[in-house]
Amino acid sequence: MSFSPKPGDPTWVDLYTTDLDRAIAFYGELFGWTAERGGEEFGGYTTLRKDGRVVAGAMGRHDDPGDPYPDRWTVYLNSPDALATTAAASAAGGTVIVEPMAVADLGAMAVLADVGGIGVGVWQADTFAGFDAVGLVADGTWTDHVGVPSWFELMTRAYDESLVFYREVFGWRDTMTIADTEDFRYTTIHAVPPMGGGILDANGHLGEGVPGSWTVYFGADDVDKSAEQAVALGGTVAFEPMDTPYGRLAGLIDPTGAHFSIGGNPR
Repeated sequence: MSFSPKPGDPTWVDLYTTDLDRAIAFYGELFGWTAERGGEEFGGYTTLRKDGRVVAGAMGRHDDPGDPYPDRWTVYLNSPDALATTAAASAAGGTVIVEPMAVADLGAMAVLADVGGIGVGVWQADTFAGFDAVGLVADGTWTDHVGVPSWFELMTRAYDESLVFYREVFGWRDTMTIADTEDFRYTTIHAVPPMGGGILDANGHLGEGVPGSWTVYFGADDVDKSAEQAVALGGTVAFEPMDTPYGRLAGLIDPTGAHFSIGGNPR
């Protein structure tokens, strides 16, 4: 599906990894991605493509004793004004981790911790809008999804507070609550397809001490085979493939510890 992000929509993902070469090999085998390494002016930032379409980025992690977090995928939300977004985030109870900074003529980026303490990126586009394509997920059916970002999910223990935060900071206005029971509370970014992603109340879903996070789902033609392949390539399974009303899903961890998920149509 072609991609025209609205303000607040997920518009980019990138991987921060201790072993860029291994990551390129792992995701290349798993999803059929090719890698284009950037020059010194971009710190070697690597662009990842599926069938020629830009789908993600990656950069090598430098030794930084001040960074206690593991290797990770970061989800970036679209902003028409990164400075205004970071100011709104601070006013709404978030924290600015990386102040807005220009990235050549591509755009401007920032990184926040939301009201629940979960990291999220901000992207203000100039010449680079973000993904060339995303998969479409509607009524449990995954379309045009194989090897491309298809869903974006915030798992947070601060569910109610996060809904207020993202509405105030990123302008989420047409959200839809699809479940509101004691066992399952979920709100999507949009009320009609493409919904783009959603917020899950992680209370009761995450183990004690396991932090919440933004997670990207990449589409898979066969979720079970892709999970098996990830293990054969040195990754691990965080949660086994399962059929849900929203498709067949699995959680994976790449060889250096970055979490991501895969999704596709039920078996």
